[in-house]
Amino acid sequence: MTIQLIAFYLFASLAVLSGAVTILARNPVHSVLWLILAFFNAAGLMVLAGAEFIAMLLVIVYVGAVAVLFLFVVMMLDIDFAELRAGFIRNAPVGALIAVVLFGELLIGVGAYRAGALVLGTPDGSAATPAGVSNIEAIGALLYGRYLFLFEAAGVILLVAMIGAIVLTHRQRSDTRGQNVSRQVERRPDEATVNMQPEVGQGVSL
Repeated sequence: MTIQLIAFYLFASLAVLSGAVTILARNPVHSVLWLILAFFNAAGLMVLAGAEFIAMLLVIVYVGAVAVLFLFVVMMLDIDFAELRAGFIRNAPVGALIAVVLFGELLIGVGAYRAGALVLGTPDGSAATPAGVSNIEAIGALLYGRYLFLFEAAGVILLVAMIGAIVLTHRQRSDTRGQNVSRQVERRPDEATVNMQPEVGQGVSL
């Protein structure tokens, strides 16, 4: 079995396992961490397929967006940070073991590539960029041409997700009184001020 097959089965199995644990984990913080692991292994699969650009997007964009996801989780849920810190200390050995495994995967991949045993996927030239056209122009023409409907659908889905996050995190406070604009406009001058004649020594009643 070649190093390519070993790397593929390793990345694929870890991606599927981490994706399943992301859904099954009860602690939302643990789900976010497993999701990060799934993104890293998916990026490894993209590198093996010769899509280095997509692998870079997975690591930079998606893993970076997990921080925003974690922020929404903290806003929506009442998380006990004291218990969270205690859980971090308790699970520190497991986290260190996972970090060592990821670092070992990286070392094995770099060593195999330098030794010539790992041959990354290369494009076959069927979708080559025309001469005189930059990569940005080619990607823009592809997104807004052939995949325009899918691009717009992805934008609508992201917009709905953003609105849903705002609605879920918005809390109506019951201890504050909101302004009634129509009632303020309809108020008559004689209702706006009240003349009081307090007696001496009794103060002012509010």
